[in-house]
Amino acid sequence: MALSPVLVEHKGPWGRGVSWAAVSSPEDRTAAAVGDAMFARDAASQALGMALEEVRPGYARLRMTVRADMLNGHGTCHGGLVFALADSAFAFACNSHDVVTVASGCSIEFLAPAREGDELIAEAWERVREGRNGVYDVSVHRADGAPIAAFRGRSASTRERILG
Repeated sequence: MALSPVLVEHKGPWGRGVSWAAVSSPEDRTAAAVGDAMFARDAASQALGMALEEVRPGYARLRMTVRADMLNGHGTCHGGLVFALADSAFAFACNSHDVVTVASGCSIEFLAPAREGDELIAEAWERVREGRNGVYDVSVHRADGAPIAAFRGRSASTRERILG
């Protein structure tokens, strides 16, 4: 099946998040629509300057540039903000099936510091989705591929739909 390019626009206070996505199936289109709907309501991710780059079933990729106001007392990106980026990627991946899904637990390993100006990318992958439960791994790395953090999230789904 041929891929159909679709312009996906995510409106935030900085106009970030416009990208082309290849959509090849009804599931891909649903995941993209869920991402659009969730990002439009996600004031926290938008306030941190996150850009939602891609959502597919069980997968999401977000990007965030480390700003001066994100630095801690050591001059590196506050770990809570690296966690927030990973958690947002986790949220978009586990909700991509159009079922309201929340975190039931998560952990993070900080591997290296991020510095002002670093472009951070978080990619989340679904590892297991069985019944109402799921497990997702998120890799946070700089744009040059250097690892910053490894996150694992556990999810629990409700019976509600995101898109109605």
